[in-house]
Amino acid sequence: MEEDTERDPDDLGFDQYWKRRAVALAAVLGVVGLGAYACVGGSGDDEQAPRRETVQNAAAVGAPSPAPPTLPAAAPTVTVTARVTKTAAAPRRAGDACAPDALVVNVASAREVYAADDRPQFALTVVNTGAKPCTFDVGSRALDLRISSGADRVWAASRCDAGTGTSIQMLRRGIPYAKTFTWDRRRAGEECRGDRPKARPGTYVAQLKGQGVKTKKQVFALR
Repeated sequence: MEEDTERDPDDLGFDQYWKRRAVALAAVLGVVGLGAYACVGGSGDDEQAPRRETVQNAAAVGAPSPAPPTLPAAAPTVTVTARVTKTAAAPRRAGDACAPDALVVNVASAREVYAADDRPQFALTVVNTGAKPCTFDVGSRALDLRISSGADRVWAASRCDAGTGTSIQMLRRGIPYAKTFTWDRRRAGEECRGDRPKARPGTYVAQLKGQGVKTKKQVFALR
C-alpha cells in the first residue's frame, strides 16, 4: 500500500513545471491586453479631439458678428456770408480836379542832337479824356522837368524855370494843353545864378514827374 500512495519525485517536478509555464503565459497575455487597451483608448481620444474642434469652429461661425461702432453724426456746416457795403462815389462836377486816370501827359524833345549854340526845348502836352471839364496844375513845381546824366542830376525846371509856381488850367475834353520848357544848358545847383557852369557835351535824359504823372524818358545829346 505504501508503494501506491507515494509519488515519484520526477512526477512532481513535471507538474510544477507546467504550472510555472501557465503563470508566465497568463502574465504575458495580461501585459499584451493592457497594451492593446491603452492603444485603443488613446486612439479614441485623438479621434474625439478633432470632433471637438470642429464643433467649436461651427459654433464660432454660427455666432452673430458684433455690430460696428456707431459713428457720431457730422456737425452741420454753417456758412457765413458777409456783405460789403460800398459807398457810391460822388458824381464828378465840371471844374473838379482832374482824375489822374483821365489825363494823358506827354513830353517830347524838339531834337535828338543840339549844336553848341542851341538851347534844348521840350514840349509838354496834357489832354483831358474825362466827360467833364476839370482843373489841373501845369506849373513847374507841380510838373517838374528833370535833366540828368547817369546819376548826376544836372537841371530841374522846379528850380530854374521862369514859370515856376502854380498854374491851374481848365482842361476841356479832348483839347490839349501845350507848354514848352527851355534849358539854358547850364547846371542847376540850389540856386539858378548867372554864373552857373555850362553842361559838357554828351548824352542826357529828360523826364517829367509830378502829381502822380511820370512820362517816358527822352534821350538827347549836346554837341
